[in-house]
Amino acid sequence: MDASITQTADTINHVDLWIVIIGLGLGSFALRFVFIGLIGDRPMPEWLLRHLRYTAVAILPAIVAPLVAWPAATEGQLDPARFIAAMVTVIAGIYLRNTLIAILGGATTLYVMLWLVG
Repeated sequence: MDASITQTADTINHVDLWIVIIGLGLGSFALRFVFIGLIGDRPMPEWLLRHLRYTAVAILPAIVAPLVAWPAATEGQLDPARFIAAMVTVIAGIYLRNTLIAILGGATTLYVMLWLVG
């Protein structure tokens, strides 16, 4: 194990850690409660439903983009295998309009590229 990771883990204040965990849990609950608890029994306006349809489409690239641009596996250097896999995923998503096939195509491309390089 990396010495810096071990040192960081040893210096974490457990009270601060639990405050962060509880705070994130409460924030997550509050965000869901607004939609489910407060307005769950009423119809939502069409403009809100239209915006909510794009939430999943925005979340996946936000999670993946840093892993493609600055991958930890290559110490932040652009990795051709990950970049090509990301491009295959984007192209498959645009042309096939099927999220599952796009994800599987990108994952397959990544593993094939890593296998060819390694």
